[in-house]
Amino acid sequence: MRSAVALLGAGVRANIIAGTRLALFLKVSPLEFRVSGGHYATLVGASLLFWAGGGIVRGGIPEEIDIRALTVALAQVPLLLFACLLAAQVFERRSLVLAFAVLFTASDPLFEVVGTALRFAVGTESFADWAGAVNWLYIGWGFAAMIRAQWLLTGWRAPRSLAVSALFAVLLGAFVFLLPRNELWAPPRSEPEEAQPSVAREDLFHLQAGLLELRLSELQPERPGVEDLYFIGVAPYGLQDTFASELGVVKRIMDERFDTAGRSLVLVNHPATLQEQPLATATNLRSAIERIGAGINTEEDVLFLFITTHGTEEHELVFELPPLQLRQLTPTALARVLNDSGIKWKVVVISACFSGGFIEPLKDDYTLIVTAADDSHQSFGCEYDSDFTWFSKAYFDQALRSTFSFTEAFGRARAAIVEREKGRGLGLSNPQMFVGAAMKGKLESLARRFEAQGRAQPSIRAGL
Repeated sequence: MRSAVALLGAGVRANIIAGTRLALFLKVSPLEFRVSGGHYATLVGASLLFWAGGGIVRGGIPEEIDIRALTVALAQVPLLLFACLLAAQVFERRSLVLAFAVLFTASDPLFEVVGTALRFAVGTESFADWAGAVNWLYIGWGFAAMIRAQWLLTGWRAPRSLAVSALFAVLLGAFVFLLPRNELWAPPRSEPEEAQPSVAREDLFHLQAGLLELRLSELQPERPGVEDLYFIGVAPYGLQDTFASELGVVKRIMDERFDTAGRSLVLVNHPATLQEQPLATATNLRSAIERIGAGINTEEDVLFLFITTHGTEEHELVFELPPLQLRQLTPTALARVLNDSGIKWKVVVISACFSGGFIEPLKDDYTLIVTAADDSHQSFGCEYDSDFTWFSKAYFDQALRSTFSFTEAFGRARAAIVEREKGRGLGLSNPQMFVGAAMKGKLESLARRFEAQGRAQPSIRAGL
């Protein structure tokens, strides 16, 4: 008994080594594999152990087994054997059934190790954009290894080899898309999350009534002889974290690089900020713009308005925070608010789909308008698991960290976005910019002032 166990142990070790060489396209001979029913069974067991170990590396110490995942993994075994039986029938060699099965399974441990490493790699920001391409390359590598195994056992005997290759391609597709090996371990049961704060809660409802006035009263007065830049940031979509998270970083960049510290205000719809920041509503936005307009030197100072949210094909910016029923912001409404405020010099940046529809109603000689898309295309990066829209990432978090020119930053951001969209095979969002004739000189003057200050580029992201 001991000698039989030792023999199987040596066989599984030899098979894994040979399977690794096969998958890495190193020199290997069919004679290096151990082919028998017992060797195949131990190899399947080893494959499952590597899968279980990989799950621990990826997800930590397990709490329980996911029976559905185990059932799917075990179901792959008879499907593989059936495909190997059909392939053996094509080549009219019954001995190929176990040989095919052993060679295909022998490389499973290598694929598990590489797959785990790739899972961590594509989870980093530098590789996130390549996740789809890496996944397809990984699948292609698996198919290439299967074809090499077939070649080793049978050589190339068209048309039989073509038929069997097609059979194995279908098998691999079934394993990848229909019966994939998901994680064996069920995730640990998390404690029930506390209900998020709601504006319908009485204390928060009454707190919000005076919060805008408090934040407006904290703004520092304008300085005579200085072209002060006042920043209003608006994140009005409260059903996901993306926009509030993005606004926190943008505010810090503006405060540290563009001298808006003490002269910046944020309006946010998010449960986490209800006790700290005023709500992002059309009414609050109007009040904020009117108050700033009444307190600045309109011939000297500049308003920088940044809005990040979802946009509709009807050119409405989405304001949402249940259970409130909020008015959406239209280009006409925003243009009226800005005109009524008396503010002359304005920079308006809108990160939203179809935001180019705001340019025509807002443009004049004293305004710079930057939008994440034109009036008929979507922008990208506003998914629920994103912490930055693509446009704001390129414009604020990258370009404006290395230049004080709002127009130069747009050129850099637009080029980066086009490259990213083409690399992902997406349609172009086509970001837009309009610069008023008089605004060009004002922007140059602002850039010279910020450059002279030599403000340090921020290196740490912060929240609101």
